Amino acid sequence: MNLTASKKSDLNEIKKELVEAADRLEERLTALSDDFYHHPETGLEERRTSSAMQEFLREHGFSVRNDMAGMPTAFSASFGSGRPAIALLAEMDALPSIGHGCGHNIAGCASIGAGAALSQILPKVLQPQQGTVLILGTPAEELGKGKIEMIKAGIFNGVDAAMMTHGSSKRTVVKHFLGLVRLNFVFTGHESHASAYPEEGINALDAVIQTFNSISALRQQLRGDVRVHGIITDGGKAPNIIPGRAEASFYVRARDVKELESVKTRVVNCALGAATATGCRLDAREIGEYNAPMKINNAFIDIYRNALDFLGLSEDASPPETNVGSSDIGNVSQIVPAIHPHIPIKTGINIHTPEFAAATVTPDGHRALMEGVKCLGITAVELLLNPETMEKIKKDFNEVPS
Repeated sequence: MNLTASKKSDLNEIKKELVEAADRLEERLTALSDDFYHHPETGLEERRTSSAMQEFLREHGFSVRNDMAGMPTAFSASFGSGRPAIALLAEMDALPSIGHGCGHNIAGCASIGAGAALSQILPKVLQPQQGTVLILGTPAEELGKGKIEMIKAGIFNGVDAAMMTHGSSKRTVVKHFLGLVRLNFVFTGHESHASAYPEEGINALDAVIQTFNSISALRQQLRGDVRVHGIITDGGKAPNIIPGRAEASFYVRARDVKELESVKTRVVNCALGAATATGCRLDAREIGEYNAPMKINNAFIDIYRNALDFLGLSEDASPPETNVGSSDIGNVSQIVPAIHPHIPIKTGINIHTPEFAAATVTPDGHRALMEGVKCLGITAVELLLNPETMEKIKKDFNEVPS
């Protein structure tokens, strides 16, 4: 087929072929997604899921490398060569007890399905060294870890754009993710009998409680996007023993890096003040990985919206700053242009619930999966075959602050 990618009519013909290729994969992809639902695996334990994804991609001509970034279940699969290099991110981990309550069986299968569909049409239209499709198997999203470790290992070096879709109750293209810092506070005082020798005790639990009270007062002066929430993880041994050790864990979130750092400092100061007031020592530490906020790329978003238009689908009205959490996709968005659109499974359900997990294996879940396959594939066609598109996306990325 002799197609000129710069012509809109030619691109539309390629996109139609992409949709037809996706339809031919539907039975296989929905079977894989259902299988992952019935055999859920938590973060860094996704051996069965990762192996099945890799085998599927090998069947469709991808060259696969596994055991990436020190994580046995992470992988990188490539098709084609040269630039631009477009990465489709395949999440795979489930939640403890709930299983695929975040719908990663759908998200992961949408990415590998889009890659397989692209592999069937790109040899007809891409010249050697004209572009690469990468499928990156990114484990442990629920631990806020997998993509970050792959970034550290340089796996995103040379990637021009990254994308994935995620199951939801609504179809939204723009979704903010808050930056996240995890803080752990350990207060050390002095144990004593609470009745016989109260004057000899230094109450570490008092320090924890004062920290909570100080943070509660601080919330009155925090920006609307900021979230601070925590739990007591160690409150003492018995009511008649003044606790000599107490511990609390807090999450601090904000929409941008500057605000996140500012609020983190203020929360740590709340703990320092509580330690001073009670006479305790404080060990304050960041734990786990820092999750960056999502860097929004409007040019990239517009390309995905065009894919929805091509399929005759309408975006739901939903403010992007509502119902927000955090994810390691934010870290990716800080180093390469990235999008994370939501595909609708069923209205009235929320992620991280058994009801959401069950919905992924219904006809609604299967429809959402195939929407993700097609939208990702159509978007990739535009990025690979329309150089002006990539130029706009990179310009937007360079101009928008973190």
